[in-house]
Amino acid sequence: MNRSNPSRNRLSTWAAGWAAAIAVAAGWWHTLVQRFRTALMPGDPERGDVPGWVMITLMSAILVAGLLVLVQPALERLFESAIEQVQP
Repeated sequence: MNRSNPSRNRLSTWAAGWAAAIAVAAGWWHTLVQRFRTALMPGDPERGDVPGWVMITLMSAILVAGLLVLVQPALERLFESAIEQVQP
């Protein structure tokens, strides 16, 4: 008869749990190292500065909105004057 040893089963379960934990930690470590490597040496040197472009776009939109507030009455008068000059 083949009897299994309960303490040996507990040991193999414990070892399998630690092996799984080590595998997860190794995968996490590998991902972390790859991210640091990518951050330090980007693959495309002409990738560009996305936050800088976002800031330029935002500043341009604010500038246009500010100018529109200042010149809107003059633009309305100019438009109404042009419409009045149109002959039906």
